[in-house]
Amino acid sequence: MDIRKVKKLIELLEESGIAEIEITEGEEAVRISRYPNAVPVAAAPAPMPMQTQMPIAAAPAPVPVAAAAAAPAAASEPEAEAGPAGHRVASPMVGTFYRSPSPEAEAFVKVGDMIQAGDTLCIIEAMKMMNQIEADISGKVVSVEVENGAPVEYGQALFVIE
Repeated sequence: MDIRKVKKLIELLEESGIAEIEITEGEEAVRISRYPNAVPVAAAPAPMPMQTQMPIAAAPAPVPVAAAAAAPAAASEPEAEAGPAGHRVASPMVGTFYRSPSPEAEAFVKVGDMIQAGDTLCIIEAMKMMNQIEADISGKVVSVEVENGAPVEYGQALFVIE
């Protein structure tokens, strides 16, 4: 694999906030990880003989102080999740959460709105791509769990629907 391609992959990894990426071209494969001691996913196939692991020494993205202080509390009490009861719509990716299609437009949904499965709830921007997130069930929007413009993690609750 061309070293320029590997360098470009490292740059993309640093800019995107993704923890790890693996690319295979023919019989060559490269896995680039932010974390040098990353453990492969159990369901992942065994590494190919020509596979190269290249951990990068990237500084972690700056974390707001309030988020950093809240992280340990959330990690220590995973079963004591606060908030309204109902179906939680989780983020399918890491990115930036937007409630409306543009800053001057109204939000796709508001608390109290009745929605149908398939209705657009929000947009998550990831790697300069706008991804519409749709409702997976019909019901009433009980809560919006994320502030407009805030970063979201994979699996983070975005909405609660009753």
